[in-house]
Amino acid sequence: MDRFVVRCPRGPQSPRRAAPAPRVCRQVTLESLKAGHRSFSLSQRVVVVEDIKRWKSILELPGQPKENLMEALEELKKKIPSKEVLLSTKIGHTVNRMRKHPDPEVSSLARDICREWKAFIREHSNRPSIEVRSDPRTEAFRKNARKLLCEALELEVQFCGSKNPFPWEQVKPFPAKLVLPAEWGQDQIDHPLAENIEREAFHLCSRLISAPYRRAVRALVFSLKHRPETRAGVKDGTLTVPAFVQSHKK
Repeated sequence: MDRFVVRCPRGPQSPRRAAPAPRVCRQVTLESLKAGHRSFSLSQRVVVVEDIKRWKSILELPGQPKENLMEALEELKKKIPSKEVLLSTKIGHTVNRMRKHPDPEVSSLARDICREWKAFIREHSNRPSIEVRSDPRTEAFRKNARKLLCEALELEVQFCGSKNPFPWEQVKPFPAKLVLPAEWGQDQIDHPLAENIEREAFHLCSRLISAPYRRAVRALVFSLKHRPETRAGVKDGTLTVPAFVQSHKK
């Protein structure tokens, strides 16, 4: 074949093809989507389910001060969860119950949130959502942490057919045995107080099952188990959950 090809020397003006540069690929995370885009609507649509569950546990915890309820509702107002998230977390039922709260500011804010969410679902019900789940090891570790916190708080949970385990008239301190409706499923097997403490610790540790999270859980369990005054303060509400967890974060 070479005898049919005439090879000429390359001239000084002939262009040379540059070698393609290697592509640098970076993985996009949910946090980078929230921080990198300035669109308010996009930041609303990026919803971390763990945050939704944390705010839900704050709203469902009996005896919460008004400041904690307003803070959780204000954070929920910044988000518009999809229909799938509303169904899986039941956050819509929790916010809907808050509309009957005796405080007018809390009930008014809850009504505004329900109105915005319903309007968005009606307009964007056909849009798909991207779901990211925690791995089974993380879920099992967190489940065990809540069990240890329940034992340290000397609380017990059983399932029953009760319709409203959290009436607004419920008084402190927390009952030793809390009755939960059977239709809640296995995700609600933990006592709300233990769940709220664990979610707050998980949030402060950047939502990672890391060494700081494990040290924090051990410190919380030890303090609740061996300090009766601390355990009593957490159960009767004189020591708030955020302050209690923050003081034991390593």
